[in-house]
Amino acid sequence: MNRRLTSSIHIISLTVILLLCLTASPALAQGEKSATQQTSSTNEEKAEAVIKRAIEVMGGASYLNVRSVVSRGQFTQFKEGLSGLPSSFIDYLIFPDRERTDFKNPEGKVIQTNDKDKGWIYDGAAKSIKEMTKAQVEDFKLSMRASVDNLLRGFWRNDGAKLSYVGRREAGLARRNETVRLTYTDGYTVEFEFDAKDSLPMKILYKRKNAEGAETAEEDRMGQHVKVGGVIFPFVIDHYSAGAQTSRINYQSVEVNSTVPDSLFARPANIKGVK
Repeated sequence: MNRRLTSSIHIISLTVILLLCLTASPALAQGEKSATQQTSSTNEEKAEAVIKRAIEVMGGASYLNVRSVVSRGQFTQFKEGLSGLPSSFIDYLIFPDRERTDFKNPEGKVIQTNDKDKGWIYDGAAKSIKEMTKAQVEDFKLSMRASVDNLLRGFWRNDGAKLSYVGRREAGLARRNETVRLTYTDGYTVEFEFDAKDSLPMKILYKRKNAEGAETAEEDRMGQHVKVGGVIFPFVIDHYSAGAQTSRINYQSVEVNSTVPDSLFARPANIKGVK
């Protein structure tokens, strides 16, 4: 065979192959895109299924119809593994973003009040009332993002967050947790773990920045789930920061849909007006 002809055939063959590849590439890319979309859709469906089961276990319609929660209990701080003296508290929560907590301890009364984008703090020991700083307000918003109620009640949807299924995790002897993740538009992520058998909320994992800007791993562990008025609440919440326990909340009573007056959230003109 003529060498020149052989060379020409070889060039033609390469050209044909290249054209075939270029022709097939859009279809191949479209196929890959379709597969990615299908995987993403399946992932989101799994996460939605976890949420749906959890809502039913927490009380179904009764849970979703809760508009306010008034709770009482004990708050205890931990330092280097040792617990401090507990403070009693009463907490008023109105969904989605109003909360007031009154603490009583030997040093005096402390009130923390958040009302959407503002808040105030009363310090009984210092006999002062101060507006919350911007950082304190943002910290409150962060805590709202990292709450089971935010996930199950769907408030995150209004913030444009994305839901995904992470998978199952070991949670002790013969126990596993189903894990879902919320990813917000600013990159902030929160992971929620639910018991794979009974679908009760067990853990919340997220990160918080300190004053220096360094991130710390935060974790809430929930236990002692109790049904109140057809709705289940975790009566014990242990908080961990960087792997060390920093606090415990022990609820003693919970009331749902009680009337919570707006006056509780209004800042008093002076300390004499504090109630």
